[in-house]
Amino acid sequence: MSIQKTSFATTYFALEPASSADLKFLKRLMDIVLASIGLLLLMPILLIIAILVKATSPGPIFYKSLRVGKDYKNFYMLKFRTMRTDADALREKLRQENNLQGNLFKLKDDPRVTRFGKFLRAFSLDEFPQLINVIRGEMSLVGPRPLPPDESELFEGPYTVRFNVLPGITGIWQVSGRSALDFNKLCRLERSYVMDWSIWSDLRILFKTVPAVLMKSGAY
Repeated sequence: MSIQKTSFATTYFALEPASSADLKFLKRLMDIVLASIGLLLLMPILLIIAILVKATSPGPIFYKSLRVGKDYKNFYMLKFRTMRTDADALREKLRQENNLQGNLFKLKDDPRVTRFGKFLRAFSLDEFPQLINVIRGEMSLVGPRPLPPDESELFEGPYTVRFNVLPGITGIWQVSGRSALDFNKLCRLERSYVMDWSIWSDLRILFKTVPAVLMKSGAY
């Protein structure tokens, strides 16, 4: 009786591809592990930022921003506070003055942002507390940009696929120009990300995020 030799390649490609459920589990596992490690390693920096936020402007250390997540579920996204305490009250007034109806609200020289807040925003340091949102299961490390309820209503038709997945701390928006990105292009890029998602695409975005943040591409 002869023994048929089986090469590694034959064995590897004979394996069944991972199911969608397996990949989602792997993504969630990666989120929990990396977010937990990130919080532990960044703890000294987080403490310093918290002290400086409190020392440089009156108000709380953290800001809870209502956002729309997966399946249109609302959640509070955590950030280090970068604005004055009356920022939300002034938001609609500034939107009207700058004629931003029908687009995402983002001002290059927002008068509500504190001096230390500008530094935090430039390097996305204000986003670090969202690692807690990731561990809670409200966000992912990579995904579409989480937006407030009024701005979430701007996404229609095929672009609502962004609500089929968890929003991310970083994503295609952050590595493609951030605030300098045209809204329509943002819609197309995010739809493409969701439809063609893979673990490798998440890893590529994570690696691209570091130079994008250091270069402050489109950050304000």
